[in-house]
Amino acid sequence: MTAIDPSELDTAARDARKQRTFTRINAADKWFQVLGLSWLTPVLKAVAGDNPKAQGKEIWRLLGVPLLAIALFMASWATLAPTVQTSLGAIPGPAQVWEQVGNLHADAQREKEKEAAFYVRQDERNAKLIADGRADRVKERVYTGKPTYYDQIWTSILTVFFGFLIASIVAIPLGIAAGLSPMVNSAINPLIQIFKPVSPLAWLPIVTMIVSATYASDGWFAKSFLTSAITVTLCSLWPTLINTALGVASIDKDLVSVSKVLKMNTWTKITKLVLPSALPLIFTGLRLSLGVGWMVLIAAEMLAQNPGLGKFVWDEFQNGSSQSLAKIMVAVFTIGIIGFLLDRLMYAIQSMFTFTNNR
Repeated sequence: MTAIDPSELDTAARDARKQRTFTRINAADKWFQVLGLSWLTPVLKAVAGDNPKAQGKEIWRLLGVPLLAIALFMASWATLAPTVQTSLGAIPGPAQVWEQVGNLHADAQREKEKEAAFYVRQDERNAKLIADGRADRVKERVYTGKPTYYDQIWTSILTVFFGFLIASIVAIPLGIAAGLSPMVNSAINPLIQIFKPVSPLAWLPIVTMIVSATYASDGWFAKSFLTSAITVTLCSLWPTLINTALGVASIDKDLVSVSKVLKMNTWTKITKLVLPSALPLIFTGLRLSLGVGWMVLIAAEMLAQNPGLGKFVWDEFQNGSSQSLAKIMVAVFTIGIIGFLLDRLMYAIQSMFTFTNNR
C-alpha cells in the first residue's frame, strides 16, 4: 500500500480553495461590470495570488488611467477657470463648486428644520384649540416652503421615470407589432421618420396647451408634472420602438417555422419565442430612451419653469449672484451622475433578465 504524502494533500486542498475563489471572482465580475466596478476583478485576483504582475497592468488600465484622467481634468479646470471672467465673475474652480455642494446641503437641512418646526407649531395650536373646546377651528395645512435641492432632484427623477414608463408601454407593443407585420411596419415608419427628430422645445408648447385644456387642476398629478412627463414620453419612445421592431424582425426564421409547426397562438409566440430573442435589442432601446428622456426633461423644465433640476439651473442663472455659476456647475455634475446611474440601473435590469432567460 502506497503512503500519501500529507504535503501533497495540503497542496491539493490549497489549489482547490484557490480555484473556488477564482470561480467566485469570475462570477462576480459580471456584476462588477454592471455597476461600473470592473477594476475590482483584477484587484481581487491579485490578492488571491493570480499573476500579480498581469493583474497590476489590468488595475492600472481599469482604475489608474481613469483616475489619472480625472486628476488631469481637475487640475486643468482649477488652473484655467480663474482666467475666464464672466458677468458673474470668474468661472468657479473645483474648490468653489465643492463649497456650494456643502451650502446646498446646509440649505436643505435648514429647510427641513423649518418644516419640522412648522408642523410642531401646527400640532400645538390644534391641541390648544381642542383643549379650549374649539375643535371646529382645527386646520391641517401643508408646509409650502421652497423646495430644497434634494427635492428638485427627486422631482426630476420621478418625472423622467413616469414619462419613460409611458413611453415603454406605448413603444414596446408597437415595436413588436411592427417587427412581426411588414404592413404595420410600413404604416408606422413614416410617422417615426417625421416625429423622431422633433425637438422637445417644439413639443412643449403643444403639450402645455393640451394638458391645460383637458386636465383638471385637482387631479392626481400637477399640470407641470404631466407636461414635463408627456414631453419626455414624446421624445424618448422612438429608440425603444425602433430597437424593438428591429429585434423582433431579426429573430431566427427557424424559430418562426417552429411556431407555425406547433400552431402556437399569437400570445404564446410572442412570450415564448419573440421576446426572449429580441430582449437584448429591446433593452438597448430602453437604455437609449431613458438617456434621451433625462436630457429632454432638463430642457423641458428650464423652458416651462416646471419644478426640477432644470428649473433650479434656470433660477440660478436668473439670480445672477456670485455663487450662481458654482451652483449651476453642481447641477451639471448632478445631472451627469444621475444619468450615469440611470444607465447602470437599466443595464443591471437587462443583465438580470438576460441571466434568467439563459438559465
